[in-house]
Amino acid sequence: MKLKALIVDDEYPARQELRYALSGFGNVEIVGEATNAQEAMALIRALDYQVLFLDISMPGMNGLDLGAAIQELPRRPYIIFVTAYDEYAVSAFEVNAVDYILKPVEPKRLKKALDKVIKLTQEGAPAAKVLITGQEGPAVRIGDANGQAPQSQIKIDRIPAEKQGKTILVTGSDIFYAFTEKDYVYLKTYSDKLFTRFTLKELEARLNPQVFFRTHRCYLVNLHKVREIVPFFNGTYNLIVEDKERSEVPVSRAQAKKLRKILGF
Repeated sequence: MKLKALIVDDEYPARQELRYALSGFGNVEIVGEATNAQEAMALIRALDYQVLFLDISMPGMNGLDLGAAIQELPRRPYIIFVTAYDEYAVSAFEVNAVDYILKPVEPKRLKKALDKVIKLTQEGAPAAKVLITGQEGPAVRIGDANGQAPQSQIKIDRIPAEKQGKTILVTGSDIFYAFTEKDYVYLKTYSDKLFTRFTLKELEARLNPQVFFRTHRCYLVNLHKVREIVPFFNGTYNLIVEDKERSEVPVSRAQAKKLRKILGF
């Protein structure tokens, strides 16, 4: 079988180098290239790719952000990260990467990654069953097809978020709401706006469903932090939360009925 492949990297020499390296494998057909996440997403929606070779450092939405966005699609290619940075290997599991290769790409290393994709494709395995392997050193096992519990099943009441170049762990009770803005997802605490690599759907699954409510396609709110409910128009509401700015969180008409039932008004 031939794997339909898409290369995503903002640097032309890097794309050419990878294309040349892949030319030595008869089981791969490169049918597309993209220079940024927006181009890649349009191509992925238009064609059924089996494998995506993805750089991490790109302008705008980076590779990890794109990987998270891909998890929302009905058709998801297997993701192989090809990057010059080794510090994101653990983060890659959160977007269900199959492998993580450091540049410059070595043919033997590339073959191992492709063999994994072929095996998963033949088994019909979901993308979450992955094994991330660094260029050197031990592998980091995230899950496998032998019934072992994947790391993604571990439940913790903390969400990784970024602030001033550092990753901090935010407890659910400190999150006032989560929201999307220009293709990115943020957590709002009392006084901070923190970037997170989770999608809203993933946050909804991780956070306590008895506390957090999806008010809108772009908002997930901690109902314990709501101060006021203000009628808006056409059956919708705005929620005033108790953060420093007394932020307003919209409630769509579709979700307003559910909210009234939950709160009993």
